[in-house]
Amino acid sequence: MDAHLEKLRTALSRVDDHAVTIRAWGGKLGGVLTAGGRLLACGNGGSAAEAQHLTAELVGRFRADRPAYAAIPLHADTSSLTAIANDFGAEEVYARQVQAHGRPGDVLICLSTSGGSANVLAAARAAQERGILSWALTGPAPNPLADLCDDVVAVPADETSTVQEVHLALIHMLCDAVEEAL
Repeated sequence: MDAHLEKLRTALSRVDDHAVTIRAWGGKLGGVLTAGGRLLACGNGGSAAEAQHLTAELVGRFRADRPAYAAIPLHADTSSLTAIANDFGAEEVYARQVQAHGRPGDVLICLSTSGGSANVLAAARAAQERGILSWALTGPAPNPLADLCDDVVAVPADETSTVQEVHLALIHMLCDAVEEAL
């Protein structure tokens, strides 16, 4: 059996119990979006790509044709990203955008395989200050991001690639749950 697939199977089996959490997030997020709220999403590297994948599914569609919903991947506005990094430092690139775009009642999803990315941690703190609900998809817990967010699904896997692959499966479950809630 391929070692990569075996690591993935093991990690997926370890997050099986979190399906209830993801379904609950989907129900809550569906309510936020239909009430005119928005989802903000952030991460670095592969986690940024997954944040953008999630927001694209909500603005476009996952399975069902439905209205578009407000979902913003915070890394995708390169002009803001580079200006903030230049003027305030890389640690502030997401927090400043949470402060600008986030409103009480919105949701921030933070993706971090390490759970320790300084700019993602700053975004979670900014969400707390603004009354924005924050959820995290991380690698193994405990980690600083899990401690900062309102809820977390931590993937107990040692390899970054395995954590990212499980995150993508969880994102698809979340999209499915949002569409079911709508």
